Amino acid sequence: MIEREIIREILDGYDTENIKIGAVASHSALDTFDGAVDEGFRTLAVCQNGREKTYAKYFKAMRRNGVIWKGCVDEAWVFNKFGEILLEKNQKRLVEENVLFIPNRSFTSYCKLDEIEENFRVPMFGSRNLLRTEERTEEKDYYWLLEKEGLPFPEKIEDPHDIDELCIVKLHHAVKKLERGFFTCSSYSEYMEKSGRLLEQGVITEEDLGRARIERYIIGPVFNFDFFYSPVHKELELLGIDWRFETSLDGHVRLPAQQQLSLPEKQQIPEYTVCGHNSATLRESQLEKVFELGERYVKATQKHYDYGMIGPFSLQTCLDKDLNVYIYDVAPRIGGGTNVHMSVGHPYGNTLWRKRVSTGRRIAMEIKMAIEEGKLKEVVS
Repeated sequence: MIEREIIREILDGYDTENIKIGAVASHSALDTFDGAVDEGFRTLAVCQNGREKTYAKYFKAMRRNGVIWKGCVDEAWVFNKFGEILLEKNQKRLVEENVLFIPNRSFTSYCKLDEIEENFRVPMFGSRNLLRTEERTEEKDYYWLLEKEGLPFPEKIEDPHDIDELCIVKLHHAVKKLERGFFTCSSYSEYMEKSGRLLEQGVITEEDLGRARIERYIIGPVFNFDFFYSPVHKELELLGIDWRFETSLDGHVRLPAQQQLSLPEKQQIPEYTVCGHNSATLRESQLEKVFELGERYVKATQKHYDYGMIGPFSLQTCLDKDLNVYIYDVAPRIGGGTNVHMSVGHPYGNTLWRKRVSTGRRIAMEIKMAIEEGKLKEVVS
């Protein structure tokens, strides 16, 4: 891991009156840029050829005398591959342009984590040392952290022979490598039958199946809690909640049971590719336990990972029939569903700050406050 002091020395050369907010142009980048513009920053989208029009054309920023009146993307750098942003010459350009980089899931998916950790010499807002915990193949992933500190998560099934109630098998999709090849089963025989069919269809591979994580399925609604930890104020905030649309799972649940049973074999097992999000709130009587989970997660990161959590993170959860909360995924950076709140803000973030506050805007607010209070070095890694 690149020493934080090296990043802070690079930051010393920044013109803090001309900071730009940059991100890989995918995932939650529009929320990042929209929020940055709301707080007076210029924005830079790192695009991939063939996927750049959303940012370079349709949401291109229009300004009059420096005042924005349309769009949110001031500059779009277009590369053949996202990973080219890691090239030394491009890192130098970012530093020369006073860019603070906001890591999202696309950044860590399309760019090598080793390179981000060791060689990306650009100040990043957030916790560089936590990005690897999102990888379920790592020994010290977020499950390790949750278990270490006694945070609730679905029970792991070590051996598929032990499947005796509804479980979910979590692994990568064989073709859509950034997506899920998940499936559910209630017995070992169903596990063998479904995995066999998915192997035949090329949806999963034997290798990925061998290292898949099997968990008891929590029957209940899904809530992604979008938190923010402020190093400037040393406070935790719950900004909002989102939930996912997943294909073709959502297509299946829209069908009556009789139609589901009549589907041909290749359509019978739903896929869990995330394609969109929606907003949600939680019963107020349950909010305190959610805050407690967020506080415990932040303390856990501070205990085990040097400087711990900086800025946005998402605890992705299920609630069972008794309103017990189980964490099934952790995003140690801006979540994937925050675009649903851009321009209108998060329900809880709005209530707290008395204005429209999305995750993207909250990031920009923290950077702005850090600059004003001489604490910018505390929010970068």
